Amino acid sequence: MLMGASACGGGGSDTASGDNAKASGKPGASTSPSPTTPAGPPMLLETITPQTGTTVGVAMPISVIFTNPVAAKARATVEKHMKVSASQAVAGAWHWMGDKRADWRPKSYWPSDTTVKIDADMKGVSNGNGRYGVHSYTHTFKIGDDVRADVSVTGHTMKVTRNGAPVRTLSINAGSAEYPTWDGTMAVIDKQEKVHMTSCSVGISCDKGSPNYYDLTLPWDIHLTQSGTYVHYSTGDPNPGSGSARGSHGCVHLSLADAKWFYGQIKQGDPITITGSPRGKAPADNGYADFNLGWDQWLAGSASGEGTTAAL
Repeated sequence: MLMGASACGGGGSDTASGDNAKASGKPGASTSPSPTTPAGPPMLLETITPQTGTTVGVAMPISVIFTNPVAAKARATVEKHMKVSASQAVAGAWHWMGDKRADWRPKSYWPSDTTVKIDADMKGVSNGNGRYGVHSYTHTFKIGDDVRADVSVTGHTMKVTRNGAPVRTLSINAGSAEYPTWDGTMAVIDKQEKVHMTSCSVGISCDKGSPNYYDLTLPWDIHLTQSGTYVHYSTGDPNPGSGSARGSHGCVHLSLADAKWFYGQIKQGDPITITGSPRGKAPADNGYADFNLGWDQWLAGSASGEGTTAAL
């Protein structure tokens, strides 16, 4: 999974390049180098997300990060060697986020209860820059319940649904006029029971005398962007809703009870869609905001175009 700034990202960069993304755990190699591998340094994968054996949400892409740049001329071949299979046929495509990260997402969300497998057979495959693959990598994961959260910035609400049925509507506050929240759909990167958040880490303020300075450890944190957007509880905004409407530094605030409840409902890859903010949609590579690109935009970043998953 991607790592990012541990604070609300109102003052951070508008893009978070996947080129520098890191994930927890390395994909394991399933074979040894072949004696017939072409000469040259190896092409290796830094990470494949989701991790094998996990259950994720319907908006979760498959995200592959390479240790070295992949040249444009080699990407179609590389894509064809990263085979995506599923227990339910799904149309989708690869898209390059720079030259080290390629994501595969379905045209629409994944169907719940789908098993997905990626076989990245890189043995002998060139990255177009003098490196050749020496390993095969396999990850298998499952799509769980269709859990979604729809946040209205102007309405100060978050509506949570599970498999199409409403579950709860929560009161929220989002970003202020000075530090607006990202709009659009962001698949959950990860979640943590506690996160240390500082204004300095996202470029808001490093001056302890500033009214915008903060250095806090806060609970029940749902991570949405690498630039530092979270859904969480804030001690500075304990009773969010239209009555207080004080605004955050870009995060979405819940009450302590609601934040704990929501933490228990949500998982990696569940889509959280935010509307009503003036900031615009989060860039697709700022975490897993892949669905912020229309399908034509997505295909424009693919070397091999739309395809259908192989049978699993």
